Amino acid sequence: MQDIRTLLNQRILIIDGAMGTMIQKQKPEESDYRGTRFADWHKDVKGNNDLLSITQPEMIIGIHKAYLEAGADIIETNTFSSTTIAQADYDMQSIAYELNVASAKCARAAADEYTAKDPTKPRFVAGAIGPLNKTLSLSPDVNNPGYRAVTFDEVVEAYEEQISGLVDGGVDLLLIETIFDTLNAKAAIYAIKHYFEKKGTSPLPIMISGTITDASGRTLSGQTLEAFYVSVMHADPISIGLNCALGANEMRPHIEELSNIASCYTSAYPNAGLPNAFGEYDELPSETAAIISEWAQNGFVNIVGGCCGTTPDHIRHIARLMENVKPRKLPLMENEI
Repeated sequence: MQDIRTLLNQRILIIDGAMGTMIQKQKPEESDYRGTRFADWHKDVKGNNDLLSITQPEMIIGIHKAYLEAGADIIETNTFSSTTIAQADYDMQSIAYELNVASAKCARAAADEYTAKDPTKPRFVAGAIGPLNKTLSLSPDVNNPGYRAVTFDEVVEAYEEQISGLVDGGVDLLLIETIFDTLNAKAAIYAIKHYFEKKGTSPLPIMISGTITDASGRTLSGQTLEAFYVSVMHADPISIGLNCALGANEMRPHIEELSNIASCYTSAYPNAGLPNAFGEYDELPSETAAIISEWAQNGFVNIVGGCCGTTPDHIRHIARLMENVKPRKLPLMENEI
């Protein structure tokens, strides 16, 4: 398979769209989430989307195939919450490793099928590492700002187990995404480095994607975009970018800023606009694609796709508009000039 770095120098790559949106469209019920294996589980599990990789693998593989058919080069594993910390909501900490293996295998099967169909267009699997439902930088107790619900070491341990499952399941890349707390992301970075050091092998390429939460241009934990960038670049990621929280219109100035400071490739996968009063996304595929096309024409991006509310139709429109656009060039470093 071609190295992804070679492809990134040749064209803009397409990452997939929302997994949760596509799952919700199929309206799975409690019994679908449980399947046979968890039929008698003592807690409700509806909403635990990652569990579907075990109980309804064909559903997840089908979603991956829909995005690949639409033109995605990179698909993300269904593992946004596949850590012991996040799975504690369902008392399913014990299957966290298994969730990651199963999800990676679902994505691997779909990607390999489409690569075999057209070897000139290799497809890659990114192991999705989500932000957790507990934060290291902020207290959940307004009356005790120094309190933390979790420790750095606990977060590292949870992430390292997730990484182990993703690698064993066959991912090509590791994607630390939807970062609203940089300290959580740094724990994920440390976990990746520690895991591969123990294994004695070269680490997989790392993609990093942060989240600017509002018009202030800051992450939820208060960092500016440049501060966030400086905080994580020691990981030597293959790409750094933004996803979630904002629609493409609102994300534009931040993507432009990032493209001006990043020494690596840049990525962007915005939501399908901002949610309406019912929490739904109304932005049409053609609208999202047109905005992202303008970014590409201006040389801001190397990897583009969609987050909340986006569908294979969004990815199809985006992919079509990227076909003849040159990717952003990496800036020359001082020692290269």
